[in-house]
Amino acid sequence: MKLNRYSFFSLLLVLCFACIAAQSNAQKGAIRGFVYEKKTGEPVLYASVYLKGTTTGTTTDVNGYFSLSNIAGGNYVLVATSIGYDTVTEAIALAKEQIVTKKLYLQEAGVTMGTVEVSGESQRHKTNVDVGVTVITPEMMKQIPSIGGQADIAQYLQVIPGVVSTGDQGGQLYIEGGQPIQNKVILDGMTIFNPFHSSGLFSVFDGDVISDATVYAGGFNAEYGDRVSSIMDIRTRDGNKKKVTGKIDVSPFGAHALVEGPLIKNANDDPEKASSTFILSVKNSYLGQTSKTIYPYVDSGHGIPFDFADYYGKVSLNTANGSRISIFGFDYNDNVNYPHIDSVGWKEYGVGTNFVLVPGGSSSLLEGNIDFSNYSLSEKTQGGQLNQSGINTFDLGLKFTSFLGNTTIYDGFDIEGTGTSYNFYNSAGRQINDSLTSDELSGYIKLKIISNNKKLIIEPGFRVQYYATYSQLSPEPRLDAKYNISDKVRLKFATGLYSQDLISIVDERDVVDLFYGISTSPHTADIPSQFTQQNGTSANVTNPMQRAYHITGGVEYDPTSRIHVDIEGYYKNFLQTTTLNYNKVYDDNADNIPIPDTLKKSFLVQSGKAYGADISIRYDRKNLSIYGVYSLGYVYYWDGSYQFPPPFDRRHNVNLVVSYKFGKDLSWMADVRFNYGSGFPFTPTQGYYPNVPFNNIGTNYTGSNASLGTLYGGFDSYRLPDYARMDASIDKSFQLSQDIGLHVNASVINALDRANIFYYNRITAQRVNQLPILPSISVAMTF
Repeated sequence: MKLNRYSFFSLLLVLCFACIAAQSNAQKGAIRGFVYEKKTGEPVLYASVYLKGTTTGTTTDVNGYFSLSNIAGGNYVLVATSIGYDTVTEAIALAKEQIVTKKLYLQEAGVTMGTVEVSGESQRHKTNVDVGVTVITPEMMKQIPSIGGQADIAQYLQVIPGVVSTGDQGGQLYIEGGQPIQNKVILDGMTIFNPFHSSGLFSVFDGDVISDATVYAGGFNAEYGDRVSSIMDIRTRDGNKKKVTGKIDVSPFGAHALVEGPLIKNANDDPEKASSTFILSVKNSYLGQTSKTIYPYVDSGHGIPFDFADYYGKVSLNTANGSRISIFGFDYNDNVNYPHIDSVGWKEYGVGTNFVLVPGGSSSLLEGNIDFSNYSLSEKTQGGQLNQSGINTFDLGLKFTSFLGNTTIYDGFDIEGTGTSYNFYNSAGRQINDSLTSDELSGYIKLKIISNNKKLIIEPGFRVQYYATYSQLSPEPRLDAKYNISDKVRLKFATGLYSQDLISIVDERDVVDLFYGISTSPHTADIPSQFTQQNGTSANVTNPMQRAYHITGGVEYDPTSRIHVDIEGYYKNFLQTTTLNYNKVYDDNADNIPIPDTLKKSFLVQSGKAYGADISIRYDRKNLSIYGVYSLGYVYYWDGSYQFPPPFDRRHNVNLVVSYKFGKDLSWMADVRFNYGSGFPFTPTQGYYPNVPFNNIGTNYTGSNASLGTLYGGFDSYRLPDYARMDASIDKSFQLSQDIGLHVNASVINALDRANIFYYNRITAQRVNQLPILPSISVAMTF
């Protein structure tokens, strides 16, 4: 379906503002505002806000924002409460059709912070559909054993339902059957293309800067698009509004420093005054150097070949009515060098701004972002070939949230421009390269409707994704729903259609898969014009876009106030995926017309199915937290001639996390994590042959020096051994003065010294294992 991009954009703009205008005019009186933590000025997520003596109430969102709309004029008492904080009340006189804006500050009570998070989770489960959703908070990240003393979201992501990790090395996550390129990672509105360092132990994000992270494993609604599997939405916090504070920590793995504080101080929390803050963070790894001395038993004394450096900065301005604008920037770098095998390095940098505006004449909320980013990746293989990939993007997005009593309307639009380039040699030695651009326009609307008895929540949504470069329009209906059978039992369901432009440039038969290139969809001339479906019928391929639909649902059960059980099943049908043709051996030209497309096209079309079930159980009681997850998953792909499991198809995955605080003032914290996973599929080596490159007709094959060529067996027809790893850490906090604290952390990776396979060297037929036991001690000082 074709549509002029400017007409489409104009239509979206008119619809958005018309919708907001209609919603604003429909208002009665309203009370809105923000709930903040008094100590730091940070927003309090999922706090309960209600009018005393009435049934009118709500919870704060990820911005700490609340809105009580359609309220008749009169005198009220506004109450804000969250377990772990003292309750705050404020008398309000509301005139007819008046809109009152308030800032409320909660003082931390004498209860552990873990209880605060449990309360927020419990309240959110009752008021949000949350199918396939995991909300990660800083306190949750601290419950995972700290690698090098730093809490890192990369470790927590590996324990949530439906997530499969490639292990200690490789740095890739697969979510409910989706490939990494099918999982969108967002940082304050900006897309991040490589969020994990090659070691797999660390992300690019500073755990001390993250405010919260929401992972949508599948069935996500219309506010998100341009991905066919999952969404990871990460938000950072502002700097401390009261005073300059910071943190410095060192370990054998690296060093980390953070400083934050006010630029414009609002020490008395005067709601009529603005405030401005800054936050700067630096992370640097020197494991490649220190490991040769500290861990000489790793890789025959070569050390652990990982180095990275991460820089992040942010400045925020908060106005008197709660509006906020932030400008941030980052520079992430990563390098890995396996002697005689592979050398990979990448760099990613970006700048952006995001804002939250509270219009004066309505209870609506306006959010937006403008950003630019660049990502480049290069690999030098054992054979001396240079693989490269680069991507740069510009993005502008606006979204509106309007509150109409039991109904909330979300709508918005996004404009994105992307340029990619790549140069890649497949396993047959054929060079595949191109430079491509893509323009995308998208718009969406979603309703959240809560029944009067608070039992039924329905979220119908609709997204339109227009790929201007290909003149392709993708209408994508979405639907989420939840039914609260009781306070303890809830049923939920989600479904939707999805599409995306980006594809991965990777040869999945590589024994070490560290190069993960990215490209926009290729030209239709570079993919086959027809695809044989699994039922034997032939379908015309009219565009290179990836497409899928999801069906997922489950049940939540809270047997007690401290135990939460979540059982979900999912089915993802990847109707079309575009993949690199690692079998290409011929040029696609007029001389090779009789040659099958599978041997001459640079890319191929596949379809796939992913289905399974997850069960998670969380127990929290003040200083003890226990979290367990079991995932059963099946992933199969069809390439037009046969069915096969992809390399990340893990049948069984088990995670168990235990965190315990003890001692005087709960200054000790012990954490243990255990992970078990059944073996991944792999492609065996069938044999070898002398590979003579016939570069021209006169090549003398009798006198040429042949390289060793590999004959592969059935694609992913065998499975590697099972994987198991246990990590543990213990942390002690000392309060040296009112403002200075000392934290000592002792941790161990792979505490059982389990020999988990990394890969088999196809040339030497030797097994190479992942990381052995790695103990470490770190020291951190806060001020």
